[in-house]
Amino acid sequence: MTVPLKARVLLADDHPIVLNGLVRVLDQQPDFEVVAQAHDGAEAVDLVMADAIDLAILDVSMPRMTGLQAAREITRRKPEVRVLILSMHENEEYFFEALASGASGYVLKTAVDRDLVEACRAAMRGEPFLYPGAVRALIREHLEHARAGGTSHADPLTPREQEIVKLIAEAHTNEQIAELLFISKKTVERHRANILEKLGMRDRVELTRYAIRRGLVEP
Repeated sequence: MTVPLKARVLLADDHPIVLNGLVRVLDQQPDFEVVAQAHDGAEAVDLVMADAIDLAILDVSMPRMTGLQAAREITRRKPEVRVLILSMHENEEYFFEALASGASGYVLKTAVDRDLVEACRAAMRGEPFLYPGAVRALIREHLEHARAGGTSHADPLTPREQEIVKLIAEAHTNEQIAELLFISKKTVERHRANILEKLGMRDRVELTRYAIRRGLVEP
């Protein structure tokens, strides 16, 4: 991928103050231009599909579709678009989910002024960007993986099931979930039963805890 002289950037965050701050940081750089802003993951995906975007910067937790879900969708449908995940949380689970979603890096909001521009440039060069704690987590995960004989622990849920878990954790009813996803209430109920069975869980409280651990919703 040829690095453009001025990369076209999409920013996605559900907090307008954060968005404005990110725009200010990037607009000071000669090699980046913020051309689109989104307030949730679904809107971010739509904008990337509709426009010539080089880099998408996504907040990890947003309404309708998380940054992690949006990253997965963007990298699947437009693999040439680079993606960075932003988060308030130095959370290893979120970090590993970001890597699994196809993101080039994970930037802490507390270090945006220091790290964001460097992370953007690294992503556009096709290089990963990891904050110091993430490097330690990656090394530790690799060592644990090797000691376990290389076994992996993939998420047992499909992307659709993850969508439903997120909406359940956000306290949507079956009827509301059906309306949001354009499926029948009966289909939602079937998905819900399958999810509980797959995860060995009993109720929404346990599903909510699972959603937090997987980075689908904020704690």
